[in-house]
Amino acid sequence: MKRANQFDVLPRSVKEREVFVRWLDASASLWNETNYARRQAFLEDDESVWDADTGSLEGKYKGVLSSSVAQQIIRKNSEAWRSFFDLNEKYHAEKLDKRPSPPGYWGNEEDGRVLRTYVRNDQYTIEYGKRSRLEVPIGSELKDELGLNRNQRLRIEIAGDPKWSGEQNRLEIVYDETAESFRAFQPVTINDSRLDSPLASEEAALDVGANTLVACTVSTGHQLLYEGRNLFEQFRETTEQIAHYQSRLEDQRKSSKRIDRLYRKRTNQRNHAQDSLVRDLVECLHDEGVSTLYVGDITGVLDTHWSPRVNEKTHNFWAFRRFINRLEDVCEEYGITVEEESEAWTSQECPECGERENTIRHEDSLTCPCGFEGHADLVASESFLRQQNSAVRAMARPVYLKWNKHEWREHHSPPSIAVETTANEECTNQSTTASGNVALGEAQND
Repeated sequence: MKRANQFDVLPRSVKEREVFVRWLDASASLWNETNYARRQAFLEDDESVWDADTGSLEGKYKGVLSSSVAQQIIRKNSEAWRSFFDLNEKYHAEKLDKRPSPPGYWGNEEDGRVLRTYVRNDQYTIEYGKRSRLEVPIGSELKDELGLNRNQRLRIEIAGDPKWSGEQNRLEIVYDETAESFRAFQPVTINDSRLDSPLASEEAALDVGANTLVACTVSTGHQLLYEGRNLFEQFRETTEQIAHYQSRLEDQRKSSKRIDRLYRKRTNQRNHAQDSLVRDLVECLHDEGVSTLYVGDITGVLDTHWSPRVNEKTHNFWAFRRFINRLEDVCEEYGITVEEESEAWTSQECPECGERENTIRHEDSLTCPCGFEGHADLVASESFLRQQNSAVRAMARPVYLKWNKHEWREHHSPPSIAVETTANEECTNQSTTASGNVALGEAQND
């Protein structure tokens, strides 16, 4: 199983930064020249792309990049072309609707290049500690500028703690123009079964929403509820800032560096909370001995809703598909199987008598003529779990968790009732309107 560590690369001196930028820029140049030669062979000369003279290009750039890095750039380009040919075959076999395009360029000298490079797994080292360091190979020309000897590598400070340990794979380093920082991604291969629990036999089910981000019921009787209103309000505040600065743009400009940073801030805040929730939840499930986790088929949840505020939550704020993908990744880590099943009627079914037609869902509560009243999302997760023919033991007192900008913390009182509702709720307050459907067009990338 593969996972990735991410950290910031921090060239400190002006000279170190200049050399590092030249190293990345030369990587982009080599990619572009390699790609140009292969595109010419493919589009105009009717020759094999593999006949391009990549050897001379490697020789041209190894003085800046080093031979190993130059080889990795060419190899990465070869991988991109193989992927293109595979997709092209599928297109001609009518397995794809859209014709694929050949690999593109990493920008150009006038408009700016995409600064990126790749380092072979055995050509870099990372030392973590009080002053974490990354060592990478550079060419002899850059070594001379920095006063390094033939056997030395460029040593740069990094920031960030590794989440994964295992066999390291090819390192990717990119320059994030919006954040004005260098970032490195280190894929590692870890043992598939290192966190499996051989005694795990319990089951759990999730109800995923927006006001309540996740309600979970475990067959042991344990229940968890992750409350999301404060996160959504934070998201809205940043959205309103984006809209404010968009209204001040001139000359038909669509964005600015400040707006791009706000979009990045909004996405990063949400992703941080979402990833922390997944990690916290899965660790709890693993401790409970869960082997199978059921999640609802979210297709219906993503349908357009009459309320712009609900649409903003379901489509822009919570990013359901990203959440499910992340959940599956972390569950795989812990040996927990994730199964998507229909959760029809779970939001209306009374856990006491099984009534569906006459129950009333209002805001965060579900009431039944039999006298039952409970938190609607927790009830939905419990009903969903029972639908899977799972034996559910007596319910313990639910654990309520709220986000404090750093971690999910337990609160001993239930969340307050709010007026807005989620897209899959039976009863809604149709007086609820958004304060303006602003700054949402770019959120597809969040």
